[in-house]
Amino acid sequence: MYTCQMSLKEQLDNFKKQQVKCQSTLSNIASSRAGGPSSSSSSLRRPVPAAAISHNKPSAPLKFSSDTERLQLINNVRKAPVGAQIKRVISLLFETRQAFTPEQINERCYVDMHANKAVFDSMRKNPKAHYDGRRFSYKAEHNVNNKSELLSLINKYPDGIAANDLKDAYPNVMEDLQALKASDDIWLLSNSQEDIAYPNDFKCEITVDDDFKALFRETEVPSDFLDVEKELKKYGLKLVTDTAARRAAEQKYGIPISQPKHKKKRKQEITKRTKLTNAHLPELFQSLNASTSRN
Repeated sequence: MYTCQMSLKEQLDNFKKQQVKCQSTLSNIASSRAGGPSSSSSSLRRPVPAAAISHNKPSAPLKFSSDTERLQLINNVRKAPVGAQIKRVISLLFETRQAFTPEQINERCYVDMHANKAVFDSMRKNPKAHYDGRRFSYKAEHNVNNKSELLSLINKYPDGIAANDLKDAYPNVMEDLQALKASDDIWLLSNSQEDIAYPNDFKCEITVDDDFKALFRETEVPSDFLDVEKELKKYGLKLVTDTAARRAAEQKYGIPISQPKHKKKRKQEITKRTKLTNAHLPELFQSLNASTSRN
């Protein structure tokens, strides 16, 4: 018991001595700082090497979930059929409208064309891709990049150009197409399948005399198509039909000749639901105005 008390007393004395020693050390440090501020401040301003900073800085925790998802996506892309990988590359080129090397394409959409020769060869031959020997870029149907170039292109097609052939020219081409229509620079007409853009030729805007309009309406078209062909020949127009030869063949092979039927002309009334296409001839719609007033 006495021995244990002596041991504890010795440990307590040693602890007190260490405290005194630490206190004297701290006092010496404080006095040295007070005596030489310039040397101390220069030592504090000494730049720390970047390697040391990065070594002492705690590393960011790894997120294995996101990395696993990316690796799974890369694996799925590279196992996909050739056509699916080509579509992925074409979509990248179409959306960005930039030129990429195969290495950059691999970084962007994970299609490794160096490891898949079939994809690389197919991309070189693809009509929607341009390859200059180093980079791939998107190849549109028509090489236009802005509204003025779009208008110049449409003016080269007097018979019209399909809007579907223009939609991949540049990102906002359809908005520019509608803007050209709104400014009356072009005609944008629709049929049952697609929109057709026509140039608006202002040279065709002429004033038609009323006498000429009346003469046009009074001209009757013959009911027999043979007479129509005779009139066309009289004015030197080329025919695409031969009614006389067709009727001779019908008689030779015993096919009954279809006689033109003389139907009683029924006056077609114009209603509110009638689609008006001859707005420049307002006298045609007098019946519509009369029926509207009666109602």
